[in-house]
Amino acid sequence: MCLAVPMKVIELKENGTGVCELENIRYDVDLSLIEATKLDDFVIVHAGFAIEKLDVAEANERLKLFIDLAEAYSAEDNG
Repeated sequence: MCLAVPMKVIELKENGTGVCELENIRYDVDLSLIEATKLDDFVIVHAGFAIEKLDVAEANERLKLFIDLAEAYSAEDNG
């Protein structure tokens, strides 16, 4: 199963790619599918491609869902 994950754009490159960050880990991401991407934008990344822009509130809400899922999965494994 693949998940699309919210990430913050921290670097833009001239070739249509950039560097995005999630939990202090940096990933090279293809930004060519999204128009006018700027530094500090939040994007949804799937299979190395940014596929959607998010506002900060929506990005934080989705990231919290991932945290909640991880905690529920961990509790199930330890339960």
